[in-house]
Amino acid sequence: MAANTPVRRRAGAGAIAGFVLRLARESIPRTQASMAEALGIDLATVQGWESGRRPLANMKAGALLSLRRRLAGLGADAEVMGLWEPAMDADQIIDATLYPADEVALHPLAAWVHTRDTAHMLAWALTGVAPLGLACRVPPPRRGPATTAPLLGVADRTGFFQHLRDTAEAARSAGEGTLLHRQAIYLASYDRGPDSISWTAHALHARRGALAHRGWSDHWAEARSTSTALARLGDPQPLLDFIERSLADDDTAEAANLNYWAYWLGGVSLPQSNDQFMRDPALSSWDPITLFRGLTHGIHHAPGFVDLYVHTLWALLAAHPWLPQAAPSLAADLMKRVERVFDGDAASARARRELDGIRYVLLDRTRQWRSPHG
Repeated sequence: MAANTPVRRRAGAGAIAGFVLRLARESIPRTQASMAEALGIDLATVQGWESGRRPLANMKAGALLSLRRRLAGLGADAEVMGLWEPAMDADQIIDATLYPADEVALHPLAAWVHTRDTAHMLAWALTGVAPLGLACRVPPPRRGPATTAPLLGVADRTGFFQHLRDTAEAARSAGEGTLLHRQAIYLASYDRGPDSISWTAHALHARRGALAHRGWSDHWAEARSTSTALARLGDPQPLLDFIERSLADDDTAEAANLNYWAYWLGGVSLPQSNDQFMRDPALSSWDPITLFRGLTHGIHHAPGFVDLYVHTLWALLAAHPWLPQAAPSLAADLMKRVERVFDGDAASARARRELDGIRYVLLDRTRQWRSPHG
């Protein structure tokens, strides 16, 4: 490298995980100095972890596990600690996108199917919007240099989305499979700049051929991702068409949708390297109550996606009608949310019919649960 060639300073490769560590420390609560003393390390190490200059992902597995257990023992908030791994995944995706390898197939978005928690960590760094589970735990702004989000700088955000679009194009040109391409396009929809929205919409519409298939097909996951990304950009019709054409009344597609939601919401313990896990017709790899909880708590936070939430809840209760009896408090919570959706105007006619079905199952099973005790 020539002596006069400028070297761009590498962004903090562990900034998101470092910020989660900071929230965990503050939840105990401890100062950085007090935490360093409790852990038997120097203050600079704690500061390096929290700033991202010393990425937690670079620690040896045993040391990282020991640190997590020590923090839990000191009283760190369990919900915050549960987001540590997704934060490290998000850091890896950002780092690999800002500083891409020569081979596009080495990108982490080509290596595993990411989850909602990872997507929310990425959105936090790219938009500054805290994930729902952390919104009440993020400290309010105060004087001084302390930050309230692991938000990338303007130049890094611009560079991230530009490289992400380049990665999506390279994946499509190289024929590296749909996983990298569809995940890159989906994340590109977080960029709300007019030029970026135009590019993403064009890229998504170019893939609309995947939406033409009825029921299950090898393009099902791509069609789902395409239609949900278009809904985020303000075009809900492809998602409504997807539910009607490629999901409803097809047993394989219904199972794939439940399997995907279970994975997306953290109900599948092992990371998946491709989309094949969706084809398990036995629905055997996840806990139905975990999925029931995630869908119930998320339904009112999904403008533009209400129909997909409703259909998935309807299908879940059709597959596991015992859920309201096994989780009566969740069933009561869902009933209240169902009524709020009915009172609004976001649900389609199909979704309203399915809401009626959900309401019937909830009432019927609640009566059965209460009758032996009456």
